Amino acid sequence: QVQLVASGGNLVQPGGSLRLSCALSGIRVDYYGIGWFRQAPGKEREGVLCISRSGGTIDNLDSVKGRFTISRSNDKKTVYLQMNSLKPEDTGVYYCAAKREILSAVPTCASWYYPHWGQGTQVAVSS
Repeated sequence: QVQLVASGGNLVQPGGSLRLSCALSGIRVDYYGIGWFRQAPGKEREGVLCISRSGGTIDNLDSVKGRFTISRSNDKKTVYLQMNSLKPEDTGVYYCAAKREILSAVPTCASWYYPHWGQGTQVAVSS
C-alpha cells in the first residue's frame, strides 16, 4: 500500500525558508514520480514542482522559479521541496503525490496524473 506523509510545514516570516519532506513507504520509491502541489484558501490546488523517477524536474509555477527546488533521496525514501524567499502568496496546504512510472517518463505536474496522495502540511507565510 502506497503511503505518503508530508511534513515540515510551519509559520514563517516573508523572506524565510522551509524544507518540506514527503516520506514514502510501501513502494519501490525509485519506480515513482513525485509531485508537490499546494492549495491556498479559497483556491484550486495547483502543481508546484514535480520530479520523475529518473530525476527530471518540471516547475509548474512561474512564481516559484528560482526560489523553490525539488530533490529526491531514494535511499531515504523521501522527496524534498526546498522553499526559499517565501512570500505571503506561498501560503497554503502543501501536498505530495506519487505515480508509478516507466523509466522514460517525463516529469508531469498535473493533479490528474497522480493516483496516490499524502495528507498535506500547512505552510503559512506572514509577518
